Amino acid sequence: MANHKSALKRIRQNEVRRLRNKYNHKTARTALKSLRTEENKAVAVEQLPRVISLLDKLAKRNIIHKNKAANLKSKLTKHVNSLA
Repeated sequence: MANHKSALKRIRQNEVRRLRNKYNHKTARTALKSLRTEENKAVAVEQLPRVISLLDKLAKRNIIHKNKAANLKSKLTKHVNSLA
C-alpha cells in the first residue's frame, strides 16, 4: 500500500481517469454498433458526424490509436455511402 500522500492522490486520480476512459470508450462502441446496424440512409447520414466526433475525441485522448480511428471512420463512411 502507498505510504505517501502524493501516491494516494495519484491512485485516486488514476481510478477516476480509468473509469472516465472506460465510459467514453463504451459509449463510442455503442454508437458504432448502432450506426453499423442502421438500415435507413437518412438516419445513418445524420448519425455519422456524431460517431466520427466521438472517434476523434478518443484518438485525441489516446484511448484508441489514431490509425484505428481513421480506419473505423473510413469503414463507416463507406458503409453509409453504400446504403440505398
